[in-house]
Amino acid sequence: MKKEILINSTEYETRVAILEDGKLVELEVDRHNTDRIAGDIYKGVIKTVLPGMQAAFVDIGMEKAAYLHSSDVGKVYARHGDSEEMEEESPADIIRKKRRAGIETVLKKNQEILVQVIKEPISTKGPRVATEVSIPGRFLVLVPDDDHIRVSKRIAHWGEKKRLRKILEPLRPEGFGLIIRTEGEGKSEAEFKGDIKRLMRLWSKLIRKAESSPAPVLIHKEAEVTVSRIRDVFTADVDRLIVDNRADYKKIISFARHVAPALRKRVELHKGPLPLFDMYNLEPEIEKMLERKVWIKKGAYLIIDQTEAMVTIDVNTGRFVGKRDQEKTIFETNILAAREAARQIRLRDIGGLIIVDFIDMYSRENRRKLYEEFCRCFERDRAKRAINPVTEFGIMEMTRERIRPSHMQTLSEPCPHCNGLGRIPSKDTTATKIERWFMRAKADNKYRSFHLVVSPGLSEELADNGTGRLARLCKVHRFKINLLRDTTIPEHIYKVYDADQNVEITEKYSV
Repeated sequence: MKKEILINSTEYETRVAILEDGKLVELEVDRHNTDRIAGDIYKGVIKTVLPGMQAAFVDIGMEKAAYLHSSDVGKVYARHGDSEEMEEESPADIIRKKRRAGIETVLKKNQEILVQVIKEPISTKGPRVATEVSIPGRFLVLVPDDDHIRVSKRIAHWGEKKRLRKILEPLRPEGFGLIIRTEGEGKSEAEFKGDIKRLMRLWSKLIRKAESSPAPVLIHKEAEVTVSRIRDVFTADVDRLIVDNRADYKKIISFARHVAPALRKRVELHKGPLPLFDMYNLEPEIEKMLERKVWIKKGAYLIIDQTEAMVTIDVNTGRFVGKRDQEKTIFETNILAAREAARQIRLRDIGGLIIVDFIDMYSRENRRKLYEEFCRCFERDRAKRAINPVTEFGIMEMTRERIRPSHMQTLSEPCPHCNGLGRIPSKDTTATKIERWFMRAKADNKYRSFHLVVSPGLSEELADNGTGRLARLCKVHRFKINLLRDTTIPEHIYKVYDADQNVEITEKYSV
């Protein structure tokens, strides 16, 4: 599979696109006016401990307090009251305390602790943090107060896993654990030594700052999107990396020179007159990423709806009717839909609970094949996930790690007319609301002459060539209503004015 990384950088945003066989599968957008905090390390202050929820809220200097669940409590660097000494509790002690009495035995109000953001603020929720701090490097992740060496699940060969553990056992710093990243596969002892040296230097600097700084304070900032993406995804399986900004190009070349010299030749600076993303025809793909309906081959399509609690994906055959065998037609449609649904989930960075409603299939074997194909489509996905088999009703449930808001939430905002509902009242419904408004005005018996301002479409619904609803309304209530058309007003909005005083009175009889 051919894999390419494209980086488009402007004054206001940086976009990192990952292509597999020429098809866009992942997109990361970093707006320069918004602060990404996932991976950042803070020294915070415990504001509230909630034993009933087994959680605490931590002030890290942001508008909303960070959420800390007991399952994310491990190593605790703490300062109690005015004590200047940093106290450390071992994981074994913490686990015993948690089992015995819960989070309230580990954390106290006004306690200062070191936390790392593991999930960005989403919607009305603040960030989620953990006390188990880790620092990612190129080949390794350094885990303070641990003594284990763990290997990435993506390194499948047992012989390689054994070799890596054998190399790193004598290199592991006392009091620290190590996680071998996928990119560590095949690397030498010298390369691991360099990575450990860089990480230990960073950790020492971080601890010195934590000991000398009053909380709440930012202790360590995760690398900017260009550097972090290169560190995480610019691996040996990437054929080309193209960047259109000279400053970013120099950063990447410098990174490759020190960490991965073999990859340096794969980095290119885009110089053509055509914008980089236009050259690969990515802009239409990004535009479609926000659409509710996604077309698949042969006329089938997906409907993707995102709510607060979950995302639902509905599969429809559309124009694809097949030739003879109905079960075969449905199976082929579902397979195409599974591939596109998996691509859209990765591309839109959808997380949390996801429900995919495939077309019902009678064959249990076909449902098994569909499940296996859907799982295969996520083999290159870096997010953690869990996928359940397809039920007899064609439903597949999955969860996917959600670290930051999806692109739908980041790149769009709720419609000011429908308030995010996606639908507005019909013209008939709005016309009926107007009739009820005038019924209330009649009961008040205060006004007799009105100006009614509506959209052209709603005007036709009301006027109906002078013999429709508005005419009957005037006749029944003995009102004088002057109908005015406004091309700028939404279809479901209306305004009513007292014609004598020319004052808007819409709200007076609205519910």
